[in-house]
Amino acid sequence: MWENFKKFALKGNFLDLAVAVVIGTAFGKVVSALVEDIIMPVVGILVGGVSVENWSYTFNKVVLNYGLFIQAIIDFFIIAFSIFVVIRIFTKLKRKKDLPAEEEPEILLEIRDLLKKEKTGL
Repeated sequence: MWENFKKFALKGNFLDLAVAVVIGTAFGKVVSALVEDIIMPVVGILVGGVSVENWSYTFNKVVLNYGLFIQAIIDFFIIAFSIFVVIRIFTKLKRKKDLPAEEEPEILLEIRDLLKKEKTGL
């Protein structure tokens, strides 16, 4: 059983997952700080200093804190958008890195040569 666990734990996929979880947790903290300390104060200023988190409704001693729910929805959309932007940037950088720079001029030269042949009627 120990050998099987070692094989599982030392696989590349397991290590990649562990790294992704740690980085994801750290990224979540950064985005949460961005939302709580930068974006929401600006939103508060724009809406006249109103704090969404404090919105609630009381009915027969039952308190519905719908402001916390609205704040969670706002946080979700900001975090989702932030992750979308980061992934999009990484994807563009990876595409640029994956494109061989030497092949582009060769293709353009071939197209140029083909156009010359058509023009001259060869």
